[in-house]
Amino acid sequence: MNPIIKLLVPLLTVALAAAPQAARAHCDTMDGPVVAAARQALASGELVPLLRWVPADAEAPLRAAFREARQVRSLSPEAAQLADRWFFETVVRLHRAGEGLPYTGLVPAGTPAAPPIVAVDAALATSGGDALARSLAADVEAAVRERFTRVEAARAHADESVERGRELVAAYVDLTHFAEALHELVEKGGEHEDHGGVAHADASPEPASPRR
Repeated sequence: MNPIIKLLVPLLTVALAAAPQAARAHCDTMDGPVVAAARQALASGELVPLLRWVPADAEAPLRAAFREARQVRSLSPEAAQLADRWFFETVVRLHRAGEGLPYTGLVPAGTPAAPPIVAVDAALATSGGDALARSLAADVEAAVRERFTRVEAARAHADESVERGRELVAAYVDLTHFAEALHELVEKGGEHEDHGGVAHADASPEPASPRR
């Protein structure tokens, strides 16, 4: 096995294992795992399996929203449709807030997921973690080699002019920043980036009540 792959496979495997399931799925889509769990909870009346998708400090508001949605959806088919949508939005909002991300709305069903997400979901469905790690390691290796080749090529002509020297610096900076970003990703274990501050369960506004 290539030495770079030998290095990256265990690192990527650790990162994938440490990352929460929520970080590896299209959590804001109508056909994603969060909404699917919320839909099942409303249908069955059993909330416990859904609680895993929100942080502990969001459990109380989720339970309250669940009770209200269940009450309202029994009034009429129209009320049920409104209550279900409101509950889905609430669950996704609380889930994303727990990751330090803003709620940006529900994505329509059928929206294509990013290729890495598709690959992760497929690997989880088949217990193919090793194959996924090798695939990701190969992608990273190709990206590293491409940047390294640009540095080597630029270094061969760096002394010819100031402009050529700047090309070397630009290529070198790109390579080092890429290496730093990769290292930071592995060190964090796949944690979501905190956009705009500390994650709180109430980071996004509460959707309007479904009461009619």
